[in-house]
Amino acid sequence: MAVKLTKNEQKKQKDALKQFQRYLPTLLLKKQQLQMVIRQIETKLAGYKAEQEALVSGVQDWISVFGENSAFPEERQLDKLVKTDKVIRSEGNIAGVTIPVFEDLTFRDVRYRVEDYPLWVDRAVVLLKESARITALMRTLEIQIELLGKELRTTSQRVNLFEKVKIPETKENIRRIGIYIGDQQTAAVVRGKIAKRKLAAKGGE
Repeated sequence: MAVKLTKNEQKKQKDALKQFQRYLPTLLLKKQQLQMVIRQIETKLAGYKAEQEALVSGVQDWISVFGENSAFPEERQLDKLVKTDKVIRSEGNIAGVTIPVFEDLTFRDVRYRVEDYPLWVDRAVVLLKESARITALMRTLEIQIELLGKELRTTSQRVNLFEKVKIPETKENIRRIGIYIGDQQTAAVVRGKIAKRKLAAKGGE
């Protein structure tokens, strides 16, 4: 974009440069904070995934009895005994980004007659509920990563814009205006000297 080669424009460009240089450290700090928090959430997510895997592997010694599940009538199979109701989330704020925070997962009250099932079903219901809770928690963490990742991309774009475009462009504009004003001042001095010499020459005639 063409800029006016004037002192007013020079001041405007210098003010803009100060503003860019003042905002840039804040943007860099926000970028670092977002990167750090995303890594922390990813570590938590990996921990919950491992916990869920351990939950499943911990019952491998009796998991074979799940084969009995297919022997139950359809309306009495395990998936009918565990029904989620709703995920309860509150709101948090990280680096100006509103994120969901997992609070709890509620289940519908499904009653069943204990005598209709073998003993292992009670334990299976508890584990299925815990697994569902961890799944809901992990999904909340994934949403956090998505939202923070989006903000990180926007912040990174702004950092790049300031570092690679706005600041260099403004500095170049200031340099060009400075050169032009300097040239104009030099030309004015030269013209002044020429005018004096002409006046001196006329006075000597």
